[in-house]
Parts: sequence; structure tokens; C-alpha cells
Amino acid sequence: MNTPELVKQPTVEKVLKAIEELNYIPNESARSLVQKKTNRIALLSGPLHNPFFSDTTTAIVNYANSKGYKVDVQFVNDEAVEKAYATFMERRVDGIILSCILYDDPFFEKLKKLDIPFITFNRKHKSNENFVEIDNNRAGCLAAKTLLDLGHRLIAYLGGHLTVSTFANRFLGVSKILGQSLQDSFIYHSNTSRESIVLGIEQFLAQPTQPTAIICGSDSIAFLTIDELLKRGIRIPEDISIMGIDNVELASHQLIQLTTIGNETEQNLGLLAIIELIEMIENKKNTCIQITESVRLFHRRTTRRFEHE
Repeated sequence: MNTPELVKQPTVEKVLKAIEELNYIPNESARSLVQKKTNRIALLSGPLHNPFFSDTTTAIVNYANSKGYKVDVQFVNDEAVEKAYATFMERRVDGIILSCILYDDPFFEKLKKLDIPFITFNRKHKSNENFVEIDNNRAGCLAAKTLLDLGHRLIAYLGGHLTVSTFANRFLGVSKILGQSLQDSFIYHSNTSRESIVLGIEQFLAQPTQPTAIICGSDSIAFLTIDELLKRGIRIPEDISIMGIDNVELASHQLIQLTTIGNETEQNLGLLAIIELIEMIENKKNTCIQITESVRLFHRRTTRRFEHE
């Protein structure tokens, strides 16, 4: 069954006939025990309401399938990550790829002790091992510098929790460029849910002088921010310019045209990570993967030059 090309045709026909008569279904678990290989990969992805994770999951699954691997996928919020870890630890897999690791996550040490190839994407652990990311600090710097160059001085930042390397480094980049001009009242670290993002928007709009631009810590946050501002009759970009970070596929949609910072080569981070993981699995590579992709500006329609009166 595994190598029919090595068997004479009459024998192949006899086996196929027996399979049909017996209604035989191969037992994957038994086969994996014999071969000591499951051809399965575990993927722990961020929540699907974020288009970044739908883009990367699609790329990961398609590439893994093309290489003969099935992917067990879990979509998790940071609040439920401990439960997700426990669930997939019970499964037997050849490799693990995840985007929900926290910067100071104690689970990372458990991963290393499993003796199973693994890689993180979009986020990384403080140990600086086995990751694929964009240059998040540079992304924050570039987002802030772009808005300053467009004449904006009242700039707000709406991101995610700083326990995540992605948001922490993006915020550091923004802070480095804006310095003291980034007011405390114009900073909000959400949990990336719509409800939390609304609280951040309301905080900004409640100030005596409203921001002329908002840097969002991800494109997903930017999409929700645009939607909420439009509901309130605030025009984008005439009243407030919006800047994202990630350059997900939806950002270039003609009805959205989000100005954002993304991977210079526009390569999917999930695809880059799964290529590295399968290379580790098949060639038993034990090297430390450290990939940080350069970034650039994708200037579209959600930002404009601010003309001072």
C-alpha cells in the first residue's frame, strides 16, 4: 500500500480487491507508531477575528499539506492560552508552530524539553530562539516618522498588551520617535477585542484636543478603529488619519486601502515559519532559527497631510 510501484500489478489488484471487500481503513495511529512519525503538525494561532491569523493559517496549512503533513489548528486568545497549551501537549505531533507565545512565557522552557521541533511566528520569547518576525521596533519608528513627516503632531497610539513582544517592540519604536509629544492620555493598550478598542477610542475622543492621527498596533486594530470612528461620523483621513502595522491582505482592499507598515518583501510570516519547521523535522536540524524581516511603508488612503492653521 505504501509503495505499490515496487509490487507486481496482479498483486496490487489482489490487495485492492481485498481492501474493497473488507472495507479496510488504514489506522493512522498504528502506522505512526511503526514509522515513529505522525505527519502531523500542531498550530496554535491567534484569534480568527484578526485577519493576520486567517492569512497565516491559510499559508501554513496549504504549505504543510503540499509536503504531506496534516495540521491540527487551535485558535486561541491570550487569556485562554494555558488551556490551549494543555490540550495540544496531549497530542502526538512531529512539530509545533505557534503565534501565541508571550514574551516572558514559562511554557517556552517546556517546549524546549519536549524534544520536538518548534517555531514561533509574529511573536518571540525573551530567550530570542526559534522565531520568525518583522522588525517590530523599526515598524513602530517608521509609522510614527511617517505621520510626523505628514505634519501630524497630536498622534495617539492604540495597541495590544505589552506582555507580547510584537506590541511591546512596536510601542517602543513609536515612543522613541514621538518622545514627550506622545501624551499619556493618547496611549491605550487594549486586549485587541472590539470592546477594549472602543474604550481606547473613547479615551482619545474625550480629550480637550483630539488626535489628528492614530497609530494602531496592528492592522486588525486599525480596521476596528476605522469602523468605530466612521460610526461616530468621524471621517478617515479628513478628520483623523489611521496607520496600521502588518500589511495583511485585506489592507489593500479597494474599499479600505489602509496605510500600514509591513514586511518589505510582502512574504507571509506563517509561510516563512512553516518552511523552516518542516526543514527542521525532515532534516533533523537542531539550529536556532532567528529571522527578523525588514519592513517598509505601504502608503494608501487612510492617511493624509495635516495642514496647520
